[in-house]
Amino acid sequence: QVQLVESGGGLVQPGGSLRLSCAAAGSIFSYYVLGWYRQAPGKQLELVADITSGGSTNYADSVKGRFTISRDNANDLVYLQMNSLKPEDTAVYYCNARHLRLIGENYWGQGTQVTVSS
Repeated sequence: QVQLVESGGGLVQPGGSLRLSCAAAGSIFSYYVLGWYRQAPGKQLELVADITSGGSTNYADSVKGRFTISRDNANDLVYLQMNSLKPEDTAVYYCNARHLRLIGENYWGQGTQVTVSS
């Protein structure tokens, strides 16, 4: 089993920045695509960004140019740098690990709240 723990959420003003971190235990990250998802009140779960072990990235259109996903393969960490935050970014953010080959190996963190408000 893979366990994921997010941190770094909080309350920020519009235009501010946050850096989310996710630490993994019980996995070899090179076999997983790592990603960040979010769910705003009344909205569906949305992919924010993901990244392969080789560094290929994918971003939601709404965050391109503002968010950056990165990973530290040696230390089983994945980050989401969030800049120029908008109130529309308010959501619970979840770390996800998806196995490259095994469709059933899909793990989620507990979530961390990000609130963007003045």
